[in-house]
Amino acid sequence: MATPGASHEPPGVAKTFAPYWETWDLVHEHYVDQTAVDPTRMTRFSIEGMLDSLGDVGHTAYLSPEDVARMESGLKGEMEGIGARITVRNRMPTILMTMPDSPARKAGLKPGDILLEVDGQPVAREPLQQIVEKVRGQAGTDVTIRVHREGAAEPLQITITRGKVEVPDVSWHMLPGEPFAHIAIESFGDKADEQLRAKLKDAQAAAAKGVILDLRGNPGGLKDQAVFVTSEFLKDGDVFIDQDEHGKRKAVPVKTGGVAQDTRLVVLIDGGTASAAEICAGAVQDHERAKLVGTTTFGTGTVLQPFELSDGGAVLLATSEWFTPKGRQIWHKGISPDVEVVLPEQASGLLPEMEEGLDPAAFKKTEDAQLLKALEILKGQGEGE
Repeated sequence: MATPGASHEPPGVAKTFAPYWETWDLVHEHYVDQTAVDPTRMTRFSIEGMLDSLGDVGHTAYLSPEDVARMESGLKGEMEGIGARITVRNRMPTILMTMPDSPARKAGLKPGDILLEVDGQPVAREPLQQIVEKVRGQAGTDVTIRVHREGAAEPLQITITRGKVEVPDVSWHMLPGEPFAHIAIESFGDKADEQLRAKLKDAQAAAAKGVILDLRGNPGGLKDQAVFVTSEFLKDGDVFIDQDEHGKRKAVPVKTGGVAQDTRLVVLIDGGTASAAEICAGAVQDHERAKLVGTTTFGTGTVLQPFELSDGGAVLLATSEWFTPKGRQIWHKGISPDVEVVLPEQASGLLPEMEEGLDPAAFKKTEDAQLLKALEILKGQGEGE
C-alpha cells in the first residue's frame, strides 16, 4: 500500500478552506447536541465528501482503519461474516443467496432483500466491494442490516452475529445433465487464478466440453489477478490498456501458459460485474474469444491505488484508467453483452454451489435465463463437430 507525502497545508488554499474551518468551529461552539460532535467522524465524512466531488462515486473511496483490515482479510480469502452473497441488481446492493447453516440464513435474511444500511450507515451508493467489507467482520461480533423486502410495508432491521464462513474466490459444478462446467469467480482475491486453474483442470478431468465463466456480481479485486485469470483463456495479445493521469498509455500483455486457451467459452455478466471483472470480460470480448451474455456491467473502469493514511485508514484513489484491448472506454459506460438477457426482477442467478443435487429436469426449469442462454450458445459452438 502506497503512502502519501507528509501532511501539510497546500499553498494558496487558506482562503478556500476558511469557510470549512469556520463551520468546524461553529459546530463545536453552537451545535445543540454536543454529544454528536465527534471530530474523528466529522473528519472521515469530510474526506468522503471530498472524494465524492471527483465524480468517481462508487469507486474512489475512503476506508476507515476497520475497513482496511476487512479489505486485506478479504483479499487473502480469510472470510468471517454472515454467509451471504451480495450482488447489484437494478444498481442496488441485493442479497443473491444465503448459505446453508449460515448466520444470515438463521437470522432470516432472504434472497432478493435490498441492502439499505449497514450498522446505521446508508450503503446504496457505495462500491459493492466496500459494502461486502462492511458486512464482513470478526466472528462473534454483530452487524445490523436494514433491508427492503418485497411485500413488506416497512424496511426490516436484522441483527446478525457473524461467524467463520469459508467462501473461496472460485467455485464450479458440472451443469446437471450437461457436459459443460459452470465456473463462478466471486472476486479477484490473491488466490483467484490459483483456484481457477485447479477448477479448470478438474473440469477437464471430468470431460467437460466447455465452460460457462460466471462473473455476475463480481465486484473485482486485484488487477494482477485479472491479468492472470484472463490469460488462462487467451493465447496472446493484450488484456487491457492502462492510461495514467497524464494520458500516457501502456498495453498490459497476456501471460503465457493458459490452461484453457482452446476450451469452448461463454461469459456471464451483469450490473454487479465491476473493476477487475470488467477487465476480464472486455478482453475476451475484444479478442472474440467468447460471447458475453447478460446485462451491461457496472462501469468502474479505473484502477485503484490504495494510499495509507496516518490514522491507519486509506484512500482508494483512481490513479489510472483502463481501456479494453481495442481501446474502448469502460468508465461510466460498462461492458455491453453480445447477447442481452435480463432476469426478471425477483429472479436469482444460479451459482455452482446451488446446483448440487439439482436434477436435469429441475435445472431446465431454472429462472436463470442468462445461464440457460449461455448453455444454448455453448451447445451451438459444437455443432458440426
